[in-house]
Amino acid sequence: MPDSDSPRHHRPSVPGATFFEEISDGADPAAIREAGDLAATLLVRGAQGAHDHDLVERVLHLADTEGLETLAEVWSGAPADTLAGCLWRLYVLRAWVHRSPSAVAAEYDAGLAGAQVARVVAGVADPPGPDEVKSMIDEVLRGIVGDFAVTLLRASAFARVVATGRATVAGSIHADTVRMLTLAEQLEAAGHLELRGALA
Repeated sequence: MPDSDSPRHHRPSVPGATFFEEISDGADPAAIREAGDLAATLLVRGAQGAHDHDLVERVLHLADTEGLETLAEVWSGAPADTLAGCLWRLYVLRAWVHRSPSAVAAEYDAGLAGAQVARVVAGVADPPGPDEVKSMIDEVLRGIVGDFAVTLLRASAFARVVATGRATVAGSIHADTVRMLTLAEQLEAAGHLELRGALA
């Protein structure tokens, strides 16, 4: 029989639709920001280390079930060096990959030669077709429930290869390339903060 003073282990949970509806339903911006930070903390810190397949899949498909617009209202204004800001960037990256997998695969393929180190970190199957880039980004986001630093660094590496590919295909650097490179740098910086235990 367990000792009454021993810690109780609770199954981690993720915020559900009701939570997001409550914080985005007419609340003032400060309250939305605060609740968004709380939701991000629950998602990342509450689920980390959990070995629960259903939980991992719920976190992965959060934008599908809640709607990217809802997540935007809660997280899109968060700085890149916060949990909320990182989650927003990760879910936007996944949505883009799933919406345009052929274009993403082509840009990724074009960037391979110019971003060898990032290629290895990202871990996309070779050759990188549409199915491979979708599988990779899903695998990366499943890491939200595991090692968040690795998740951020892999997503950063993926974005860096894509940015390199965009520049290669265009023959010069355009605004879309700069945006993708900025995303890569933001995720990488956040990954290093997480490694130091300084990401909140």
